Amino acid sequence: MAKDIFTRRGERAAHPDSVAVIGLGRFGGSLALELEAQGTEVLGIDSSEQIVQSYNGRLAHVVRADSTKEEVLRQLSVHEFDRAVVGIGSDLEASILTTSRLLTFKHPEIWAKAISEPHAEILGQLGVQHVIRPEHDMGRRVAHLVRGSILDYVEFEDDFVMVRTQPPSDARDRPLGVLGLRDKYGITIVAVKRPGGTWQHTTAQTVLYDDDQIIVQGTKNLAERFSSRP
Repeated sequence: MAKDIFTRRGERAAHPDSVAVIGLGRFGGSLALELEAQGTEVLGIDSSEQIVQSYNGRLAHVVRADSTKEEVLRQLSVHEFDRAVVGIGSDLEASILTTSRLLTFKHPEIWAKAISEPHAEILGQLGVQHVIRPEHDMGRRVAHLVRGSILDYVEFEDDFVMVRTQPPSDARDRPLGVLGLRDKYGITIVAVKRPGGTWQHTTAQTVLYDDDQIIVQGTKNLAERFSSRP
């Protein structure tokens, strides 16, 4: 077992709000750094000495270790963490074995990166609560942005999305309460931003104009169809 621990403060992350990030490649590494930037304690784990060395001084706690072994994860107290992210992408076997070991613990709640549809299917069958497909999800989001009518796009489970766009012509110049958009299109406009202003919740009295930005929520097909209207 290889295990070299580097910390900025001399001890491993231990408080209950910590996150273990296993696999410090492009996805896991950027995620770990962003979590720390937001004030979350992170324990970074990777099997590569070179990668671990590269994060020495950048992450508060980073260790070189074999995450496919349950005893190693226990020695690192990963079973005491509330959350863990498996970001291993280059080694399918290591990803599945690591995830399986984590699932034997009462904690943590698990997010796992999938590099393909079969990989995602296996992780789901294992019982992973959150399966992440960064390339797939980002590709879908960028495709919507490239089409031009959508300014931003966030997809949730159960076919539900939130879309940032501009109001179509038949949603302008009259209060939302009289337009009947939910009955007509099956969507809800939940927020509006005027030019130079900040986001505000909409009400039945809100009137939209052509230079506004809006947040539309609803099922994917209905929200996309509404956001593509001229």
